[in-house]
Amino acid sequence: MTADPTTATAYLRRLTELTDRLTARLEKETDAFASRRPQEVAAGLAETQELANAYRRETAQVKANPGLIASAPSAERTALIRATEAFEAALAIHARTVEAARSVSEGLVRAIAQEVASARALGTGYGASGQAYAGDSRAVTLNRTA
Repeated sequence: MTADPTTATAYLRRLTELTDRLTARLEKETDAFASRRPQEVAAGLAETQELANAYRRETAQVKANPGLIASAPSAERTALIRATEAFEAALAIHARTVEAARSVSEGLVRAIAQEVASARALGTGYGASGQAYAGDSRAVTLNRTA
């Protein structure tokens, strides 16, 4: 189904606006991580997910039916292409930033777990019978997949 030029233009403008909003959101999150304010990212996570889901749905619809935008003026299609390029660049930077934050967080958790485990191991030893003391029976768990 091919949409008329007016409908195709409106659809492209809506998709371009959505892409711009999602790009701005990712840039804001990247800045928050870089400024060591991850709590701001957590506070806006629902909004980011909502925008990403809308973007996914809309782009899947265009992919499944390219006729939706085929009759739109080339200037509108070019605007969407530019917005998509900016989005992909912001997404790549965001992914690297999130991966770095995850890596730092996991490193901190590992270091804390090692300190706790080594502190608990210091109190163990052997009794008069040659049996090892039971020590602290509480476990320290580190989930490497989280």
